[in-house]
Amino acid sequence: MDSKTPQRRRRSSVIQNGTITREKKPKRSEVLAKKKAVEQSIKSARAEKDHLASFPEFRHFVNNGLSMCLKSGCGDTLSSPVKHYVQSLLKLNMEGPYGSEWLDEEKVKRREMVAPEAHYIFVHEDANSVGDETRMMLSAEEASTSCVEDSGPLVGFLHYRFVLEEDVPVLYVYELQIEPRVQGKGLGKFLMQLIELIAQKKCMGAVMLTVQKANLLALNFYLSKLRYIISTISPSKMGIEKSYEILCKTFNDEAKTILEING
Repeated sequence: MDSKTPQRRRRSSVIQNGTITREKKPKRSEVLAKKKAVEQSIKSARAEKDHLASFPEFRHFVNNGLSMCLKSGCGDTLSSPVKHYVQSLLKLNMEGPYGSEWLDEEKVKRREMVAPEAHYIFVHEDANSVGDETRMMLSAEEASTSCVEDSGPLVGFLHYRFVLEEDVPVLYVYELQIEPRVQGKGLGKFLMQLIELIAQKKCMGAVMLTVQKANLLALNFYLSKLRYIISTISPSKMGIEKSYEILCKTFNDEAKTILEING
């Protein structure tokens, strides 16, 4: 995930009977109680190993000729073949959009992918639907190592974490990567629908993610198809020139005020 500069927020004012009054400052005890509740919600979300368990209907995706099964994972328990797959697919999909920044960014992503707080949704082809023509556009050796347990080969993954952004608990999507041959068939939208459900169940205020400006297909996917918006904490909203935008979709008024509206 790209580093971000926090913005300053002003306390809002209200007008009553022609008089401008400041909103009441919350009591210290209220602030501490709220902070404790937020920390507990993030701790609880991070501790759960299989977020798919609450959404069994999302364990399978069958649409547009695809037949996939989904499985949960954690960064500190990834097998060597899966690590290799993640690195290879990241390079395949992201080296172009990052351009000259890729070599440095790749090192960052390798560290991020194995962190204990990294949660994953892995997408496998159903074992009985795999044929020679369905291998991804990596080498045969890389594809052959991507089978896990009783599933077919991996075709993509989603890496996400539960974090604080501007004191708002959010589910942050670090990576949504699927192989080019299965893109454009509804799988990405299906995964993001699942992520939004997980975020709301775990009492997160928003789903957030970072997209490279050069990745026009991804920007269109999130902004037009999924109705995400450019967040107030995105560099472009603060007059800072960066190669990326930070997008969000909020689920409550507080998150909306801080991450979508407050300038």
